[in-house]
Amino acid sequence: MTVTTGEAAGAGLTTVAALCAALVLWWEVERRRGLRRLRGVLTLATPGPPARGRGAPWAAALRAWGRVPERRAWWCLPVAVALAVLGASPLPLLLGALAVPLLRRRLRTAALRREEEARARRVVDLCAVAAGELRAGWQPVRALEFAARQSGALGDHESGVLAAARFGGDVPEALRGAARADGAGGLVGLAACWQVAVDGGAGLAAGLDRLEGALRDHHEQRERLRSELAGAWATVAVLAVLPAAGLALGTALGADPLRVLLHTPAGLACLAVGGALEAAGLWWAARIVRGGERP
Repeated sequence: MTVTTGEAAGAGLTTVAALCAALVLWWEVERRRGLRRLRGVLTLATPGPPARGRGAPWAAALRAWGRVPERRAWWCLPVAVALAVLGASPLPLLLGALAVPLLRRRLRTAALRREEEARARRVVDLCAVAAGELRAGWQPVRALEFAARQSGALGDHESGVLAAARFGGDVPEALRGAARADGAGGLVGLAACWQVAVDGGAGLAAGLDRLEGALRDHHEQRERLRSELAGAWATVAVLAVLPAAGLALGTALGADPLRVLLHTPAGLACLAVGGALEAAGLWWAARIVRGGERP
C-alpha cells in the first residue's frame, strides 16, 4: 500500500492539530485550577466548587442547550465532520445528517417514557398523601387540594379538578379527564374511590390505601422487570458499538479502513450491507427487549 506525500502531510497536520488542541485544553484547565487555589489561599478558605454564575458564558450556554434531550442528536454532526475529514469523503456528512432526525426521535421517545414514569410515581404519591391527610381528620376536598399541590400529579388538569372539588362539580369526571395523560392511569382508580365514597358513604382513606398499594406494587414489578432486562440492553449497546470498535482496531493496525470503505467499490458495498444489517439487528434486538418490558 503506497502513501502519497499529500496524504502523509494531511495526516501529519491532523495529528499536530489534535496535539495542539489537547495542549490548549490542558493549559486552560491547569490555569483555572491554579486560580481557584490562589483565591482560596488569599481568602484563607478552602477552595470549593466554582459558582454557577462565574463559569465561562459559552459553557453555561452549552449546558443550557444540552438540557433539552432532542438537541443532543446534533452531536452527530461534529462526529460526521471528523469522519469526513479523516476519510476525505463527504459520505459521513450525509450519513450524519440522516442520523440526526432518527436520533432526535429516539431521544424524544425516551424523554416521553421517563416523563410517563415520573407522572405515574406522582400519582402514587398523590394517593399516599391524600390518604394520610384523610386519616388525620381533614375533609376530602382539602386533602385532595393539599395532595395535588404536594405531588403535582394532576399537571395541567389541576385547576379543573380542584375547582370541581371546591365548588361541588363532578370530581370523578374531572379525574378521568386528567387520567388521559400518559402515565396518569391511576387517577381512574382515584375517581372510582371518590365516586364510591360520595355515593355509597364508604371510607375514602381505606380505598386510597388499597389503590396506593396496587399502584406501588405495579411500579415495583416494572422496576424489577427492567432490572432483569438490563443485561439484554447491555447486549444491544455492545452490538451498537462493535462497528466503531472494528474501525478503531483496523486503524490501529494500519489497515486504513476509512479509505477502503469510502473510496473503493467493494468498501462501499460492504458499508451499505453492513449498515443495513447493523440497523436491522439493533431494531430486532430492541424490539425483543421492549416486548419483554410490556406489562
